[in-house]
Amino acid sequence: MAHLFRELSLGHSKRETTQPPPSQSATSRASSMSSDLPPSPLGQLAVQLSDSDLRLTAYEIFVAACRSATGKPLSSAVSVAVSNPDSPNGSPATPAIQRSLTSAAASKMKKALGLRSSSSLSPGSNKSPGSGSGSASGSNGKSKRPTTVGELMRIQMRVSEAVDSRVRRAFLRIAASQVGRKIESVVLPLELLQQLKSTDFTDQQEYDAWLKRSLKVLEAGLLLHPRVPLDKSNSSQRLRQIIHGALDRPLETGRNNEQMQSLRSAVMSLATRSDGSFSDSCHWADGSPFNLRLYELLLEACFDSNDATSMVEEVDDLMEHIKKTWVILGINQMLHNLCFTWLLFSRYVVTGQVEMDLLHACDSQLAEVAKDAKTTKDPEYSQVLSSTLSAILGWAEKRLLAYHDTFDRGNINTMEGIVSLGVSAARILVEDISNEYRRKRKGEVDVARTRIETYIRSSLRTSFAQRMEKADSSRRASRNQKNPLPVLAILAKDIGDLAVQEKRMFSPILKRWHPFAAGVAVATLHVCYGNEIKQFISGISELTPDAVQILRAADKLEKDLVQIAVEDSVDSDDGGKAIIREMPPFEAETVIANLVKDWIKARIDRLKEWVDRNLQQEVWKPIENQEGGYAQSAAEVLRITDETLEAFFQLPIPMHPAVLPDLIIGLDKYLQYYVSKAKSGCGSRTTYMPTMPALTRCTTESKFQWKKKEKIATSQKRDSQASVMNGENSFGVTQICVRINSLHKIRSELDVVEKRVITHLRNCESAHTDDFSNGLEKKFELTPAACIEGVQQLSESLAYKVVFHDLSHTLWDGLYIGDLSSSRIDPFLKELEQNLTVIAETVHERVRTRIITDLMKASFDGFLLVLLAGGPSRAFTRQDSQIMEEDFKSLKDMFWANGDGLAMELIDKFSTTVRGVLPLFSTDTDSLIERFKGTTLEAYGSAAKSRLPLPPTSGQWNGMEPNTLLRVLCYRNDESATRFLKKTYNLPKKL
Repeated sequence: MAHLFRELSLGHSKRETTQPPPSQSATSRASSMSSDLPPSPLGQLAVQLSDSDLRLTAYEIFVAACRSATGKPLSSAVSVAVSNPDSPNGSPATPAIQRSLTSAAASKMKKALGLRSSSSLSPGSNKSPGSGSGSASGSNGKSKRPTTVGELMRIQMRVSEAVDSRVRRAFLRIAASQVGRKIESVVLPLELLQQLKSTDFTDQQEYDAWLKRSLKVLEAGLLLHPRVPLDKSNSSQRLRQIIHGALDRPLETGRNNEQMQSLRSAVMSLATRSDGSFSDSCHWADGSPFNLRLYELLLEACFDSNDATSMVEEVDDLMEHIKKTWVILGINQMLHNLCFTWLLFSRYVVTGQVEMDLLHACDSQLAEVAKDAKTTKDPEYSQVLSSTLSAILGWAEKRLLAYHDTFDRGNINTMEGIVSLGVSAARILVEDISNEYRRKRKGEVDVARTRIETYIRSSLRTSFAQRMEKADSSRRASRNQKNPLPVLAILAKDIGDLAVQEKRMFSPILKRWHPFAAGVAVATLHVCYGNEIKQFISGISELTPDAVQILRAADKLEKDLVQIAVEDSVDSDDGGKAIIREMPPFEAETVIANLVKDWIKARIDRLKEWVDRNLQQEVWKPIENQEGGYAQSAAEVLRITDETLEAFFQLPIPMHPAVLPDLIIGLDKYLQYYVSKAKSGCGSRTTYMPTMPALTRCTTESKFQWKKKEKIATSQKRDSQASVMNGENSFGVTQICVRINSLHKIRSELDVVEKRVITHLRNCESAHTDDFSNGLEKKFELTPAACIEGVQQLSESLAYKVVFHDLSHTLWDGLYIGDLSSSRIDPFLKELEQNLTVIAETVHERVRTRIITDLMKASFDGFLLVLLAGGPSRAFTRQDSQIMEEDFKSLKDMFWANGDGLAMELIDKFSTTVRGVLPLFSTDTDSLIERFKGTTLEAYGSAAKSRLPLPPTSGQWNGMEPNTLLRVLCYRNDESATRFLKKTYNLPKKL
């Protein structure tokens, strides 16, 4: 029979006294992950007992508890009882006691925990000893499965058949000597010392090792980790002396000698001390952490010795028997739940963190622990609970506080389980253990959400720092390359990729505990990058390619982060406003826009300086071989405008349309400034118009001097200086014509510039249809009006300069001086025609008509001025009017030029005043006097009846205007006019 049993077992006689090694794969995984497992929170023993010693002690307790529970031994084989001479009747244990193992139905406990069955292992993997794949074999080499719970436990606890046989023989002797005593009232190590002697062991070395272990177990359970605190009794001191003495000089066991009696007395004195529960239990193995360590070893037997990640199929039967040790170890359901949770967790860690079933089972078991934590107030349990949960939470948070370093696509499936484990542990620690939490309303603290937010922020800050260091390394590596990317631009792209990874990989998992996980993540990244970009912005002083590249990258990153936050918060009560408030804008676009505006201002300031510098040297000559007759400075102005626009649109900025109006305004002011400088110093119509002299009947010897305004003299002085500087008069007819052409050129080119702006806008990456379909904001507003006004001013100035300045010797000094027949208008017309030729050849055809029209107007004004304010050297008779009519007709004909000049309608329009005044010179004196009196009375009313007032000079000549009539009388060469003027205004009688 004994031989047959050995065939069915997994043992190998004496060689099984040593612990059989686990599989090679389990060993390698355990060694690689052992450092990852936190120290056991169940406590550390203060005695040197190896795992093998503790495992054998736990097995002894298991066998004793199971035998006591049934009243009969838990046999590991039928042959044990048959061959045992100490057996009361030599009969085998009954089938009920043996609890034969079955492999039919799957474990209920495994189903409840979600653990896989051994049958689900991949082909070729090791199976549970209980499922018929144990490592032991009989003489024929075939695999055999254990047939009883006891045999399975022996194999799982790595106990040899010889040791198992010795233990069971000892328990039979104990049972025979202490019939009727409950097992919890027996100190097993003491009784084993009493029943076993050296002859029960194969050799003295084995016996000595067993003896030392038994004594250390007594020391651990009674002296170092007692359930009932030690007092100052002599028993503890005496037991300590006996144990230490026995370790030096071995006891003689197996008999009732004096040493054993002393030992028994000391042990029982300590073991039977009451713990207040009014029970007759002996407290020798129920003190913490001794009992928890022993129970942990028993629970480890539930795991397959050949597959460290799988429980044996017979775990239900095994666990039922393990729970029978509670009465000896002082374990209850709460401690069992806690120890089993730690076992599942530690097994997951040391087996390489690959078996998700273990992780889910641990999380499921934590739910039971949470229920226990809510109902108990046991301080010892709470202490073990707190240390266990802290160890699990610490392990989980070590991974979750930097989960980007922990998880990737290869192991992302484990993240949810670890997060759930950490959150569950944190909830129990905070909600069920923390007194501070209990004092608050639970609604004030969302433990899960708080922890997840902490994990997100911590991990992303860590990842940000790593990517910043990586970006700096990339910049250093590309230092010798052309146009290397700046660090913050590299970092912005990396952070954008990190945000996308977060959204796709991690946020869906974390969203289970935090509804806005992605929002919190991007807000954290936004703050991290924001700190860097704000520091960078504070040091920017000018627009550089690197600065623009960084700011554009920052702007794109911010838009991407905000988009993720908005999408993640779409279902929130506040629409994501809380998350967005955590993301103060980088304002990168604003910074770029301000830098561009500074760039524009600097450019415009330099352009104005260029205008000042170059116009001082401009000689106002038309460019050779260039149509239009404009000056070199005008060509340069337009070229610089084009270059500035090109440079602007080549700026690598994202908002050309937004800041373009600033550039247009700046260029507009710059061009307007050129226009104002181009026309400055040329005077105007009033500059060359003389001040109207007072009315008088001067003697012929007197000569009236034309007096110009002060500014005329100043202007002439300035003109003289400019002539010397340029080598010629820069305010001559040709030069003024070139100025006019230059302003006209600028005005006409503005339309081209505006069209070019629209073309540039179409090619802008950030432009929209509205930016170039509605071009109102891209137009020059000041320059066109300034050009029109400048051309008008220069045209009038040129006309009146020619008539009243350049041709004054033929007009003022020659026309109608002395005898009219010998001082007619022909010399004036001849020189005027020469000027007209110069103007026609120089000025642009689009403004030619205007200038000639202004010259005609100036000529008409000059002609009237000679007639009405020509000074004392001129006197007219009624017969002279015919000459005046003929000369005026010649003047008009010159501008008409037989139809090649100005239109007759235009000539007639501007000659109206002259044609209205000329008939006065053919009117008789008396009629003129009467008309003068009538118009004066009409103008001044009754005040003019007693004395006619002297009408003021208005310069608005008109045949019905008193001053015009009076001037005709003043220059009338007859006696009637002289008497009337003398009598009325006391004017001299003679000219």
